[in-house]
Amino acid sequence: MIRVTRINNQSILLNSDLIEQIETVPDTTIALTTGQRLFVRESADEILSRIVEFRRRIGSGIPAGNRNENG
Repeated sequence: MIRVTRINNQSILLNSDLIEQIETVPDTTIALTTGQRLFVRESADEILSRIVEFRRRIGSGIPAGNRNENG
């Protein structure tokens, strides 16, 4: 799961496995495999970085509480 911020400043945890597509036109829009679309404040690059970091943590077995990042 990654943390993202909706346009209304509501912070949510998102299952990154459900992301189908990310667009930036002009707001960042995340299209999910469920058909839902989320408009978020983070850039597409920031979302990608959070997904990569999350998957590294999962692969290494490091619990989410033992990291030094806001994602």
